[in-house]
Amino acid sequence: MPEQPILEPTAPIIEMRHISKAFGAVRALSDVDLRLHPGEIMGLVGDNSAGKSTLMKILTGAYTRDSGDVLVSGAQTHFKSPHESRAAGIEMIYQDFALCGNMDVGQNIFLGRWPRKGLFVDRKAMYREADVVLKRLKVDVNSVYQRVESLSGGRQQSVAIARAISFDPRVVILDEPTANLSVMATERLLETMLELKKHNVAQIIISHRLQDIFAVGDRVMVLKRGENVGERYIKNTTEQEVLEIIVSGRREKVA
Repeated sequence: MPEQPILEPTAPIIEMRHISKAFGAVRALSDVDLRLHPGEIMGLVGDNSAGKSTLMKILTGAYTRDSGDVLVSGAQTHFKSPHESRAAGIEMIYQDFALCGNMDVGQNIFLGRWPRKGLFVDRKAMYREADVVLKRLKVDVNSVYQRVESLSGGRQQSVAIARAISFDPRVVILDEPTANLSVMATERLLETMLELKKHNVAQIIISHRLQDIFAVGDRVMVLKRGENVGERYIKNTTEQEVLEIIVSGRREKVA
């Protein structure tokens, strides 16, 4: 695994303050704070139904918060849709990848926004730009002309990441990215995350696999029953200590 670059102190690119959300009588989030700095990789962990995905869907505009503030680069925002959060430089990659298997790699990377020359798709430009994105990420895909359905799960995920990066985001959120990957594919994904870090892209990884977060992360945040119960800097903690916070639910300060 490549050595991680050292983070310099910076102002947060994302701040979520006192976020609360309920679905009927069920409180999904209660007074949750989150901050994320440029180039930082943060793990977001907790039991099922802890509120991880709900918090990220609020950040990306898929859900509307009941209360609290979201700031991007210090400016207060209120995204009403994922389209608006994408315009602000925030991309989320879900577990299902949302790829079209019967299309090739280049078509998937620019799906819905194929470059045009007059009335026709500029295929030459599309594949050229797709190749640029893949090389930037050092993604191991044989050809931009290869059909996605012929790719392994790990390589399909690389295509999903390449599509997200083609929007030139400042923040990328990955939802359980290694859940169904082989050991080799997981290694490639983690290397891709470190490559994004070199380009100052901030990342949030939702995962039950603490070993993956500890391999590339700078900080880990724990949610329990919709509350932020702890944050630790990776360099100052262990997987066992984080697991104890997840299980106990006792509130911990950043350490």
